[in-house]
Amino acid sequence: MRDLDSDIFLGVFLGAPNMPGSTYHVPVMARQVKAYLQPAPGMLFLDATAGGGGHSALLLQSGAEVIGLDQDPRALEECRETLQGFGPKARFVESNFREAGETLDEIGETRPLNGALLDIGVSSHQLDEAERGFSLLRDGPLDMRMSPRATQSAADVVNTLSAGELTRIFQNYGEEQNARRIAAKIVEIRDTHPLKTTFDLANAVESASPRRGPKHPATKVFQALRIHVNDELDALRHALQAIPSRLAPGARLAVITFHSLEDRIVKVFFREHSREWIDRPEWPKARRNPDRLFKLLTPHPITPSESEVQRNPRSRSAKLRVVEKI
Repeated sequence: MRDLDSDIFLGVFLGAPNMPGSTYHVPVMARQVKAYLQPAPGMLFLDATAGGGGHSALLLQSGAEVIGLDQDPRALEECRETLQGFGPKARFVESNFREAGETLDEIGETRPLNGALLDIGVSSHQLDEAERGFSLLRDGPLDMRMSPRATQSAADVVNTLSAGELTRIFQNYGEEQNARRIAAKIVEIRDTHPLKTTFDLANAVESASPRRGPKHPATKVFQALRIHVNDELDALRHALQAIPSRLAPGARLAVITFHSLEDRIVKVFFREHSREWIDRPEWPKARRNPDRLFKLLTPHPITPSESEVQRNPRSRSAKLRVVEKI
């Protein structure tokens, strides 16, 4: 039997017709997340990337308690307003997920978690707000900071770093094949006038790497700058190290990623900490893995259904991986 309440909450957060509620951020693979985390009354979950509260809502709707973290105060304001009906079961704290352990300590939460979720990447609302500077399709200040505490904007990066440093960022974080040529063009343009807006940067990239096909040539550059400005990959590594120690035995950790760099980090971390045996050529026989923490529940990543991708095209690159604490 379908969970009618879940369908109602999905309708709210997916912006279904004639249903009141938030459309701040569409929760990706909400049904799959709920199925793997198995929320129930009396359980405690960490939503380490609360966003607009879509995933938190489904956990709360099942009777669980949720601590939601987000470094974007606008997202937290949306969460608190939308989910205020759950009262003290829903707590939201301004914090980067890399600081999850410290944040739980600061709010005095010592209970082991029954599950945790990381939904990595930029939210729908952040993309849709031109003034945040995340989208190359909307002209706005070249910012890209997820947290107001971040000191360096994307404009600071492209207008001050050397061509070599920009090349490294575009290659490492965007896997951009034309990184060197694009970096040189940016330096050439900024010698005349600084790049201040998203369209300034998009046009600069397109002048160095003309469009071929439907994908805008600046897509990977924007991704790379966003990752660099918000130190996203290092934050993910810190979160993966910090959260497992707060999980109860049998608790599950679910991570949703949106590009290969993130997914590779999660894949390797889960693999290294879920193998029961490890072996090396110089050893006479395999040994038990001293770093084993998990049972791997998703040998291959879970991806959105075709219907979800049609409903929410931004979900098309999402991958969900899940482990269970042993």
